[in-house]
Amino acid sequence: MLFTRLAQRDKQPEIQDQPGVPSTHHEDALRGLARINWVSNSDGILWRPIRKLAEEMRGQPLRVLDIATGGGDVPMRLHRRAHRAGLPLLFAGADVSPTAIGYARQQAQRGEIAVDFFELDAVRMPLPADYDVITCSLFLHHLETAQAVDLLQRMKNASRRMVLVNDLHRSTLGLILAYLGGRLLSRSYIVHSDAPQSVRAAFTVGEVRELAEQAGMPEASISRRWPFRFLLEWRRPA
Repeated sequence: MLFTRLAQRDKQPEIQDQPGVPSTHHEDALRGLARINWVSNSDGILWRPIRKLAEEMRGQPLRVLDIATGGGDVPMRLHRRAHRAGLPLLFAGADVSPTAIGYARQQAQRGEIAVDFFELDAVRMPLPADYDVITCSLFLHHLETAQAVDLLQRMKNASRRMVLVNDLHRSTLGLILAYLGGRLLSRSYIVHSDAPQSVRAAFTVGEVRELAEQAGMPEASISRRWPFRFLLEWRRPA
């Protein structure tokens, strides 16, 4: 039955996407997701192409925007990597949730991390066109197929140099890992419920390639990353 359920994408509403979730419960989930992102090296998956681009720019500052940033842990970890590497990168994060943005700002202030956070509905609002790199992590699977194509197309059009998408790919082992990992890394009932559902809603690598082609990015590279992730990388032609 498990294989049958994963043969096709099964997108169901996740708790964190529903209105009316108490802010304390939402923040508990953000803390759990930050742990999952750390264990799964979400920032590391994005860092290698960002660093390569920054080195090619020979000291010219690059602006990086992470959309649907949640608690902002990914751009904050990227900021730390850039600081250690001595690369002039400016990071920002945007999310539709005021709770998430408030939490991200608190974490950045507490850690004295210079990342700007602001509210933005990336599905319905225009994306800023003054960023060199636009990224998103673990967000594409929240969208309907047509919405995913539209978002990729708008990320491509808005980004001055690069688009990076890090997300789950649908698999049985990934579903098992999400079920176990969600419980090991978080006490949040939201994470416990949403983590396996996210895998069921995820795209396969082949499906992501079709999305990229429909979004006008047939030259995008799509590679598998541990654990059961993919990275879509698109660079604007010179």
